[in-house]
Amino acid sequence: MNKIFQEKNGVYVLDHPLIQHKLALLRDKNTITKDFRELLSEVAMLMAYEVTRDLPLRPVDVETPMGTAHCHMLEGKKLALIPILRAGLGMVDGMTNLIPMAKIGHIGLYRDPVTLEPIEYYCKLPDDVENRVVILLDPMLATGGSAAAAVDFLKMRNIEDIKFVCLVAAPEGVNHLHASHPEIPIYCAAVDDGLDDHAYIVPGLGDAGDRLFGTK
Repeated sequence: MNKIFQEKNGVYVLDHPLIQHKLALLRDKNTITKDFRELLSEVAMLMAYEVTRDLPLRPVDVETPMGTAHCHMLEGKKLALIPILRAGLGMVDGMTNLIPMAKIGHIGLYRDPVTLEPIEYYCKLPDDVENRVVILLDPMLATGGSAAAAVDFLKMRNIEDIKFVCLVAAPEGVNHLHASHPEIPIYCAAVDDGLDDHAYIVPGLGDAGDRLFGTK
């Protein structure tokens, strides 16, 4: 029987059959941009089920046409989706299909060519983001530098409740993110073998941003 996820040391590998099937199509070098974009959104929506599994519920009574049903509804925990530009944008629509009440922010980073330090070039967040559970989105966790820096910048704004969601992670990226922020849970569809000399995940799926937007 398929498990929903495998958890080890704060890394949740979501192995639902639909997620794994669509991930295989995303990896295929012959998948065209249109299909890649649609698949990425679909996988993000499927992953949202597990990322939000711990949301609190409250009991409610609902009047049906036949009587009273004792049900549960979300207790009101607020969510924010924060994609790391640019590839993280491809995961937003899928997530909001399932959690339309979530507010959306954006964070953009680049690496200084001399110091190699991450520089924040754009950040726009909901006004009440510090009171929300933040789901940080980026399809690839390669070196972990951008993810760790994004968490740094979020914490500088008094944001503490953060989850990181990606499609594919490299062990190097997992180790880097957890060395900097050990409390951050990582949700992914696969942990691959490692990085090549150019810091691409192997076997990975290539450059997610280029494949998403049709650029090279």
